[in-house]
Amino acid sequence: MLSITQARALHLAAQGLLQPSARKASRPALLRTIERMALLQIDTIHVVNRSPYLVLFSRLGHYQPVWLEDALAQGQLFETWAHEACFALRADLLLHRAYNRSARRHWGLTNAVTNQEANRPQLDNLLAHIRANGPVKSSDFKGTETRTSAWWGWKDEKRWLETLFASGEIMVARRENFHRVYDLTERVAPEVQGAEVNGAPSDELMHSAWIEKAVEALGITQARWINDYFRTKPRLRDADLDALVDTGALLRVAVDGWASLAYVHHTHKALLNKAAAGKLQATHTALLSPFDPVVWDRERAATLFDFDYRLECYTPEPKRVHGYFVLPILCCGELIGRLDAKAHRAQGLFEVRALFAQPGAAWTDAQVESVAKAIADFADWHGTPKVQLAKAQPATLVKRLRSALAAHASATNPS
Repeated sequence: MLSITQARALHLAAQGLLQPSARKASRPALLRTIERMALLQIDTIHVVNRSPYLVLFSRLGHYQPVWLEDALAQGQLFETWAHEACFALRADLLLHRAYNRSARRHWGLTNAVTNQEANRPQLDNLLAHIRANGPVKSSDFKGTETRTSAWWGWKDEKRWLETLFASGEIMVARRENFHRVYDLTERVAPEVQGAEVNGAPSDELMHSAWIEKAVEALGITQARWINDYFRTKPRLRDADLDALVDTGALLRVAVDGWASLAYVHHTHKALLNKAAAGKLQATHTALLSPFDPVVWDRERAATLFDFDYRLECYTPEPKRVHGYFVLPILCCGELIGRLDAKAHRAQGLFEVRALFAQPGAAWTDAQVESVAKAIADFADWHGTPKVQLAKAQPATLVKRLRSALAAHASATNPS
């Protein structure tokens, strides 16, 4: 039996968010961070910064964003449809390709099937162009954009490129200013052709592999949350996991207050024992991306952290409760609030439009100090060291946070 605090600690330890990184950020550490999450979701909104960079910063601290792009260009990572559009480790390439072709039902894949049927001659012409002329970007083609609901108003060439990407005929070779550069799969990942000739993994093996990978990445999870991690089907029940429990791949545990059983991957047995003994101490404070694995499942975040989080950037402004791009605040094992922010790089200004503490929770002085330091470090990494806090709920937090931010700025820049 674990307490909810112990369950949170186990989850954060698996995700790399239990304690601040003890080592200076490095390229190998970036790859290890993605490996433990198994996925790094991609999103293009950059009112603060694009999500994958934020997810990495919350775990690594100050690092060079170009390391992510280099890892893709060097073939250590690849891009795929999974939870959504994601970076993943090259070691999982064949498993993702096989599942995307046989079982995953994502809009990016289903739209591609429809587009293949309607535009095969154009797709073949585009493949021939890439084969003859080398990698291409969508911007290489002038085209005429046509507004559609499913394909975000992309021009024909962009839709065709995304269709070929979804079908696996081309891959993202690298990114330039975060724009995809596509090339033939046989050139980006020549090992694919030979491996796929020998046949894909069986459905049973893929099913078990995705379950194990999701449970390992989550640290601890209920059965009903597992499928969301990689967007696999179907949603699982406890009985569906009996075989993996019987083989020892998964460990069944109970969490105080949960009506459902929980699962831990066997590779986390030592962490589980530490958690049960109260030896996993959460000491890390960070601002999380809206697309961080910790919060991307609304039900899981609510059950595990008592934190009801909804991304509101796609909600009409009059209906937003907290703001356009709201960052959850992780503080020493708890999600204690959220802030709506914008980075003004030209002015060196990090604007906190509003900060909201969790209802009914009064922040301690230690929490105020930890959050102020996290905000200041986050802003400094963005090249926006001047922090401006407009408002907070409760209003009494404004003065306390401004004072802590000022003290941190003075300590960092005594001149």
